[in-house]
Amino acid sequence: MTVLLECKELTHHYEDPLHHQAGVFDISFTLNKGHRLGLVGESGSGKSTIAKILSRFLNIQEGSVQFLEQSLTTYSDHDFYKKVQYISQQPQEAFHPKRTIQASLEEVCHNFKICRNNEEMQTYIGRLLQKVGLSFDHARQFPHQLSGGECQRMAIARALLVQPDLLICDEITSALDVTVQEGVMEVLQDIQQTSQTSFLFISHDIALVSQFCDEIIVLKDGQIQEKGLMSDVLSNPQSEYTKMLMKPYQKEGREL
Repeated sequence: MTVLLECKELTHHYEDPLHHQAGVFDISFTLNKGHRLGLVGESGSGKSTIAKILSRFLNIQEGSVQFLEQSLTTYSDHDFYKKVQYISQQPQEAFHPKRTIQASLEEVCHNFKICRNNEEMQTYIGRLLQKVGLSFDHARQFPHQLSGGECQRMAIARALLVQPDLLICDEITSALDVTVQEGVMEVLQDIQQTSQTSFLFISHDIALVSQFCDEIIVLKDGQIQEKGLMSDVLSNPQSEYTKMLMKPYQKEGREL
């Protein structure tokens, strides 16, 4: 089994004028190629901080991160973003507001030299749009003209253009209604089933994570409360905090 990502004693402190503990502390875990790891916790637990460090939006202050047995800091931007793509809960951020979606997708193809000519590029983009349930009619629009669900699907398509090894999904369904959320999750399921793409899937919704991920890390106040196989953690949670996160969904009768 190939280890894709390995974090060791990862720590990141934020400057807090009130001197409260803020950031993430002594985070260690591995993610294997083709696997789906869920990060779960309430707002402020450190989920997005980890995502931003692994996406190189924040510098590593302490600890280390190895990606495919190479330090995260040694990759060039081009080589790194060919392998790792980040999708946020605000998908409009992935696109230039004054360009059509299609123009932004074509720019990615040009920057990463994905296709040999324009005809091949249009075929490739069209195939990816179809994969996420959209068309060139959607791509010819500007980001603000798409619904939240359509724009999120476009952000997924944009990330897939480079065929990354790792997709980091940071609360990507949190702003969507339940029906649209289900559609986005179906897209991710299809990607996982038809490729060796690995996922770091971040959410406050432990029920959603349980339906998609193989493994789980539960975070609170920047520290790991529990980690392991999804089935083991859900069937026999050791942390009181994990039990607390599960309670609302058990009361609602949602499957975990």
